[in-house]
Amino acid sequence: MTSLAVQAQHEAVLTPLGAEVVGALGVEAQVAFGELTLVAPRERIVEVLTALRDRFQFQQLLDVCGADYPDRQERFEVVYHLLSLTKNARVRVKVTTDEAQPVPTVIEVYPSAGWFEREAYDMYGMVFEGHPDMRRLLTDYGFEGHPLRKDFPMTGYVEVRYDEEQKRVVYEPVKLTQEFRTFDFLSPWEGAEYPAPVLPGDEKAGVKG
Repeated sequence: MTSLAVQAQHEAVLTPLGAEVVGALGVEAQVAFGELTLVAPRERIVEVLTALRDRFQFQQLLDVCGADYPDRQERFEVVYHLLSLTKNARVRVKVTTDEAQPVPTVIEVYPSAGWFEREAYDMYGMVFEGHPDMRRLLTDYGFEGHPLRKDFPMTGYVEVRYDEEQKRVVYEPVKLTQEFRTFDFLSPWEGAEYPAPVLPGDEKAGVKG
């Protein structure tokens, strides 16, 4: 069976489930990439996940991740991935937020959310209200900013190195060791068209002596 056939089979199973979930919870639903996707209000996330766990048998929370869309009024999406072992199905639940609006923690529903929510806070700056230990998880002590935001510079703000004189690790502002330059990306066999003369002596080319 091809992957497209498997995806179509999953969609055929999930579409009735999606209709049932929408009728019971009053949320938006669609089937994408063979998985059911629900869009829930931020303030109802605990209620929705509790119903998915108890009524619809999605026993496991596999992941809580984020996505950043800077042009939106609520730029962040918090995405929960659930798995039902009894139904052999997955569901994706999305809520939106911004830097200021907190999202209710779902630790009471899925205890494994504690680590995932801390990672989302560290990488994106999403705040989870009611989390017992809302600290950074992956970045270093004193780290500034949130690395997975689209407006975070790829070079970061500081660089780390070991200082031989001080015999310790030091943090310094990022210094680019090479200036940005203009390069020619044409094929070397074709050559670039530079205004003549380019190098001293080029004016003698083609002159008969």
